Amino acid sequence: MLDFDEALARLLAGANPLRETQAVPTQAAAGRVLAQGLRSTLDVPPLDNTSMDGYAVRCADVSVAGTQLAVAQRIPAGSVGHVLAAGTAARIFTGAPLPAGADAVVMQESCTVEGDRVTVNHLPRAGEWIRRRGEDIAAGAEVLAAGTRLSAAHLGVAASVGVAELSVFRRLRVALFSTGNELAIPGEALKPGAIYNSNRYTLRALLEGLGCEVADFGIVPDQRDATRAALRAAATGNDLVLTSGGVSVGEEDHVKPAVEAEGALDLWKIAIKPGKPLAFGQVGAAAFIGLPGNPVSSFVTFVMLVRPFILKAQGASCVTPRAQALRADFEFKGDSRREFLRARINAQGGLELFANQSSGVLTSCTWADGLIDNPPEQAIRRGDVVRFLSFGELL
Repeated sequence: MLDFDEALARLLAGANPLRETQAVPTQAAAGRVLAQGLRSTLDVPPLDNTSMDGYAVRCADVSVAGTQLAVAQRIPAGSVGHVLAAGTAARIFTGAPLPAGADAVVMQESCTVEGDRVTVNHLPRAGEWIRRRGEDIAAGAEVLAAGTRLSAAHLGVAASVGVAELSVFRRLRVALFSTGNELAIPGEALKPGAIYNSNRYTLRALLEGLGCEVADFGIVPDQRDATRAALRAAATGNDLVLTSGGVSVGEEDHVKPAVEAEGALDLWKIAIKPGKPLAFGQVGAAAFIGLPGNPVSSFVTFVMLVRPFILKAQGASCVTPRAQALRADFEFKGDSRREFLRARINAQGGLELFANQSSGVLTSCTWADGLIDNPPEQAIRRGDVVRFLSFGELL
């Protein structure tokens, strides 16, 4: 069996980044991967402006708290005032440009107004409550790098420099199917010996969360010919074929020999728990990844191995999740394989372990906040610091 790091390296080496790009409206680009770096053509903010409702003043005019000034102008956001004359103040509102001559803003809570005069009850400092031109973004600066997977904040930055469209890589096309005579679709009555197919729903949601176009080929029976036919159909017009189930060594596990007959297999079996049986190879022009059938094994191998593969294929520059070092508030014996343990953060900032780490207990993934990445043969003692991967990084 390959260790986890070697298996991940092989998957990433086989992930060929997409070349095709498309222009999409900025407001529709969430989750997409930026194909071209974005530079600003303007300063943000474009002018010095106030970050508070208050009064723009000249510090030289307010030598002591309690100074009275004439209110000579009113400047709401979206308008531009005129030069601030000596001995006067300007009523100004958040986001409005600072009038020439002013060098501070006194917030309205520190002022008293009587008619057209304002008493400044605070001794201002030069620059107080002023946001400077270009403070956030300078004209010519690269604000988003190629390979960025676009979040809501990234889209806000693009909009702030006036960009209406972004060049992104096209969506990865993924064909999905499950194998197993025992599988039923939710909504159907369960026959004796049958179980509902949870993997189909979990994996499709994970793929769509990564921005993939999913072609769902449903459930394929445990038959060699049917599996080969499904592989051929799924590989047509798709970049990746993703399956669950049928990758072990039983008489009813047909995925491995079917892939070898229709294409090529590069790896099979990884020294991790859960998720030992995992297949990676090629079918036609499409990459192939076969996940285990147990629901937790399928979920864990997806977030730890398939997710980085997909991100690299989409052109993302960052594919590795960031880990946290957190305290274990439990005891654990350890295993000969590298384990990914379902755990959550408690009120004291430590980690609690889900009691049943079986690969069939999918509720452990809804209970948990993430996975502990525990090395082989590593016992965990209460108080030890462990490597924690939050689902915020993995999903």
